[in-house]
Amino acid sequence: MIIGLLTAVAASVCYGTGSVLQAVGSRKSARREAAAASTTGVTQHGGPSLSSTAKAAVTWEFMVGTILDFIGFGLGALAARLLPLFLSQTVISANLVITAVLSIKLLGIRLTRPEWTSIAVVCSALVLLATAAGPEGGGNTPISTHWWLLAASVLLIGGGILIVRLLGGRAAILAGLLSGLGFGALGVGVRVLNGVDPFHLSSFLGDPALYAILVAGIGGMYLHTVALQIGSVNGATAALVVGETVVPGILGVLWLGDASRPGFAWVAILGFLVAVAGAVAVAWFGSPEPEYGSVTAGDAERDAATATEGDPAPGDGSAHPPTDRDGAAESQTRSLSGNRTSSS
Repeated sequence: MIIGLLTAVAASVCYGTGSVLQAVGSRKSARREAAAASTTGVTQHGGPSLSSTAKAAVTWEFMVGTILDFIGFGLGALAARLLPLFLSQTVISANLVITAVLSIKLLGIRLTRPEWTSIAVVCSALVLLATAAGPEGGGNTPISTHWWLLAASVLLIGGGILIVRLLGGRAAILAGLLSGLGFGALGVGVRVLNGVDPFHLSSFLGDPALYAILVAGIGGMYLHTVALQIGSVNGATAALVVGETVVPGILGVLWLGDASRPGFAWVAILGFLVAVAGAVAVAWFGSPEPEYGSVTAGDAERDAATATEGDPAPGDGSAHPPTDRDGAAESQTRSLSGNRTSSS
């Protein structure tokens, strides 16, 4: 139990740090495209194009954040094998707290009293969960359920990509929910994966759950990246938390046999509900976001610094006005006091 908890906490730290770095890289990419007045960065419906997402992914901040996401993925997968899903997924979702704290230093965001209160609530709820959690259930399930998991993952991610491209900026909350569900499916897939203990290569490679993990994990990271580009509102992050914790937690109890310690069921339920509510509150009480497409004081300072280095001045007719995506990227960093990705 202790090893599992430490592993889940380490995964949460990796995901939280990665989210902040990915937001920094995504904002930098959006600002570059805005300065170049790029017309290829969005789809006809206002959503980010694949090329725009790829450009965000090649900034060094985003790449380091992605590496941390992969490390967090491995640690989260191990935690899902060692702990009940309602505990492992909830601890991992506490990366919102890590992100909020790191945002103070890396993004210059000042946390409000409701945010600090929400963080304290999450930490208290995790203590309740750790106290009440019993041994994890078994992962032995019919192979047909693994196929259903793969089909659900493909439908979830494929449909999510299509919907986001059609709805554009209006899909921020939906992108957060679908990425969270993808990470939840990943956690379930890791739990039921065959050929792991003991390791058996043919069973491992032949299990549909393995491919459900890949589809849900990669697709969830993509949708998370898109949410960062869109400038998802705080509610998108709240939706991610719900998708990542509630669904796999319920499946773990009903399908995989996860349970609490005898007599501690009410403590586990209370801790789970309070943890989710606290994580949603961390996202919801994030620093106020500027209006979509607006220019913040930080933008003005950076633009002034750029102008002094020889770039065209704002009034000489050659500078380009800020685009919605630039304001959206800045907006996302304001909401990162409750922001993931990836991951697990």
